[in-house]
Amino acid sequence: MNKIVPTIPSSTPGLLGINHLPRLWLKSLLSATGRLADGYKDIGPGYDHMVLEAIGIDPDAARAFIATVKPTYFEFEKWIASQPGVKLDATTIADINGGVVGYNHTDDVRKNILAAAGLTDNGHILDAVTLNFIDDLTETHAAAVR
Repeated sequence: MNKIVPTIPSSTPGLLGINHLPRLWLKSLLSATGRLADGYKDIGPGYDHMVLEAIGIDPDAARAFIATVKPTYFEFEKWIASQPGVKLDATTIADINGGVVGYNHTDDVRKNILAAAGLTDNGHILDAVTLNFIDDLTETHAAAVR
């Protein structure tokens, strides 16, 4: 069974307008089906927990729902919207999206990602969204040519 790198960037919103939610769903779905590429985490610390906790969704409940139901992305959004106490107001979503696009990796993480991609670290790429996407593309290439 081929493993799949989740190449949806964290800056991609779904219909709810929440950045990273489509990537979170894809990682969890791939994990639930045994297809998540090595080195990638199912719903875990970082953006995954940040997004879910900000909207009032328990990360373990989201993981269990995806693992059990294996929903389409839009079914996942519908489930989220139906949860008691969920926060989907414009301010909460804007705060989440700002947190996602405004996060920078540490210098060591940045240097490792860029080096693995064969790119020079000139200090211009700092944000985690772009660095994670570079990492995804590097991993996708490696998997494709293995």
